[in-house]
Amino acid sequence: MYEELIPKIEIGNLLVDLINYLVDNYSWFFDGLSEIIKQIVVLFNDGLLIIPPLLFVAIIALIVWKVVNLKTVPFTIVFLLAIISMGLWEISMNTLALIITSTLIALIFGIPLGIMKARSKKVELLLNPLLDFMQTLPSLAYLIPAVLFFGTGVAPGVLSTVIFAMPPTIRLTALGIEQVSDQLVEVGESFGATSWQILTKIELPTAMPSILMGINQTILLSFSMVVISGFIGSGGLGDSIISGIQRYSLAPALEAGIAVTFLAVIFDRITRNLVKNS
Repeated sequence: MYEELIPKIEIGNLLVDLINYLVDNYSWFFDGLSEIIKQIVVLFNDGLLIIPPLLFVAIIALIVWKVVNLKTVPFTIVFLLAIISMGLWEISMNTLALIITSTLIALIFGIPLGIMKARSKKVELLLNPLLDFMQTLPSLAYLIPAVLFFGTGVAPGVLSTVIFAMPPTIRLTALGIEQVSDQLVEVGESFGATSWQILTKIELPTAMPSILMGINQTILLSFSMVVISGFIGSGGLGDSIISGIQRYSLAPALEAGIAVTFLAVIFDRITRNLVKNS
């Protein structure tokens, strides 16, 4: 009854037609972007694999000691050695390469957008509904446009991860800058500081704890989305988890899931304590 009163709008078909139009007319852009992302991931992956596993463990343990505390070091070493013993070191480094690439892209775009959001009401009005949409859309739904634009593989996995993980960086950067005391800004202006100097010398340093918390949340969301992007063959531990579930080979899937958890816990502790120490 209600279907007869309300005209049917095939939104899905309209969106697919729009995406097909963009792909047909701007394939050079999407192909170039895909290749750039692949090369960045390969660069980070090769760089991580150059480091001997035990040396990498020692470096991370030292970072944890300096940033977190000495009590957390044994757990860090055990977690990383467990990844090595499960034979998942190389694929874990591939996952870290995906995480690093996704996080860097999210920060490169997210922090400036957060600054613009804090400083401009028009930008805030534009970004708020977009951020709400990005944070409420089911994670699997991010894969659909990524596959339509870029096919399967590393590039759509990274880009879907970037979109999924970027909102906390934007929101917390904006929040940090908005909470900067007006008196501090007025002092800078009274000494003749330019808008750029106020941003770099007053607002960003004061907002750094909030920005670092945004980075922490972006990293954790990247870990979760990289696993989901295993559905489209992005590589890393996500592929092992998804393929293990699909073939009902649960032991490898569980081991890969444990490895992801260990890495996420380590990097969460490091970035979370950077916030406390800032």
